Amino acid sequence: TNNRQPTTKLNMANLKEIRGRITSISSTMQITSAMKMVSAAKLKKAQDAIVMLRPYSEKLQEIIQNVSASSDSDNVSAFAQKREVKKVLYIAITSNRGLAGAFNSSIIKELNHRISNSAVEVEVLTIGKKVFDAVKKNRTIYDNQSAIFDHMSFEKVSKVTSAVMKDFSQGKFDEVHLIYNKFLNAANQEVKTEQLLPISMPETDGNANSDYIFEPNRNEILDSLIPKSIKTQVYKAVLDSIASEHGARMTAMHKATDNAQALKNDLVIFYNKARQAAITNEILEIVSGAEALKNS
Repeated sequence: TNNRQPTTKLNMANLKEIRGRITSISSTMQITSAMKMVSAAKLKKAQDAIVMLRPYSEKLQEIIQNVSASSDSDNVSAFAQKREVKKVLYIAITSNRGLAGAFNSSIIKELNHRISNSAVEVEVLTIGKKVFDAVKKNRTIYDNQSAIFDHMSFEKVSKVTSAVMKDFSQGKFDEVHLIYNKFLNAANQEVKTEQLLPISMPETDGNANSDYIFEPNRNEILDSLIPKSIKTQVYKAVLDSIASEHGARMTAMHKATDNAQALKNDLVIFYNKARQAAITNEILEIVSGAEALKNS
């Protein structure tokens, strides 16, 4: 009887530990499930925003292509001038929060890969705390605009883009690239790297595929449309990233909830078996004690 007692106490201690783990996992499940529902609600709004902006952005690009195809080739926009690449600016877009699977790490990995393979001087404009925290110690930071997600608007993005455009036109950078997650659907995002500056103008062949009446003239219209197109491209990238973030977090929290449920089920089965064994052990001890008293 004395030899069985420590085993019984050990089993009861194990049961208490397992109960604590089950309670902890249940609490985690509630959190991940709530985060999934919040991300699902935010995703709908973010998805609508990017879906509505894409046609506008594409049409704006089409107009610029058509107008520039028949414009004066000698009057090249300052944002389309190509020069020897000595310094590059990368605009990397992540989120301010984690728990979104590989959403942030994929951007950081792509950014580091491109910088490592670059033979020229590189600076980084970070939009999102995650990419800023990852590169601030070993990369040259041009600016950090993580606060842009607070009450995000086209005006905020436009202000940041204007500063980049000004520095490019003054020769501080020879190329500017965007790195962001393009939203495909709730479960899939694609890491995209796009050249923002200099913009690529179509080759002029003298045959403009357009039917426009220009007022005042083509070149002045281009000077107005091109900056707007550049700002829209950056704004679209930010909206794509926001929608991708909510989709990635919703998927990650869904998987986390399922994994927690599976772990909880395994622990409940293990707990029931251990509890049954402990009860059986206690019954055996009582019976053994009763037999010992009877025989004494």
